[in-house]
Amino acid sequence: METNKIEEIINRVDWDKSPLIPAIAQDAKTKKVLMLAYMDKVALKLTLTTKIAHYFSRSKQRIWKKGETSGNIQNVEDIFIDCDNDTILLLIEQVGGAACHTGRESCFFTKLENSEIVSQPKENATQNYSVVDKLYHTIQERKNADPSTSYTALLYKKGENSILKKVVEEAGEFCFAVKDGNSKDIVYEAADLAYHTLVALAYKNIDPDRIKNELKSRFDKSGIEEKNSRNK
Repeated sequence: METNKIEEIINRVDWDKSPLIPAIAQDAKTKKVLMLAYMDKVALKLTLTTKIAHYFSRSKQRIWKKGETSGNIQNVEDIFIDCDNDTILLLIEQVGGAACHTGRESCFFTKLENSEIVSQPKENATQNYSVVDKLYHTIQERKNADPSTSYTALLYKKGENSILKKVVEEAGEFCFAVKDGNSKDIVYEAADLAYHTLVALAYKNIDPDRIKNELKSRFDKSGIEEKNSRNK
C-alpha cells in the first residue's frame, strides 16, 4: 500500500479526542471478541503496512507487536472504524489460539459479578514468557482474587501503604542476608524482594519491560553521567 494512501487512512481516525484509540480484536471466523488494546498512529501504521496487529502498550509505554514474545501473532484480515471515528475493530486470525497473555483464547474469561473464571489457559501457551513476565501477569490477575485464598489479593486489599511496607521490609531482610553471607538466604530474600517489587509495580500498572528498557539505555552511559542527567 502506498505511503500517501496509508496516511489518508490513518487520518480518518479522530485523533483529536485522544492520541490512543481503543482497538478491539475479533476472531474473523467465530466473531468471538478476543481482546481490547490501544493504538497510536504508529501502531496503526505498522498494522496497516504489515497486516499484523501492533498496539501501544500503556504499561510498557511502547509499541508492542502482538505475539512478539509468545509467537501468538494476529494476522489482520480487515479493519473497521466506528461511527464516531475513534474506535477500531480488527478482524483477525489468531495464531496459536491464545489472544490473552495468560494463555487463554480470550482476555474476557472472568465474570464481573462473582469473579468466576470461565476458561483455563491452553497448555504451553505462555512457555516463551520469562519468569518475570509470567509472575507480573499472574500478580495482575490476582488483583481481583479472593483475599482469603490469595496473598497477593490480600496485599492489594490492604492498600498502597501495606504494599510499600513489605517492599521496605524485604529490602531490609535482603541486606541482612547479604551481610550474613549465606548464599541460600541471599537468594531466598532476593526472590521475596523481587516479588514484592513486582506487586508494587503492578499496583501502578508499570510493566517490568520498562525497567528492562531503562537498564538497557544505561549501558552506554557511566553511572555518574546517568545520575547527573536526572538533575537536568
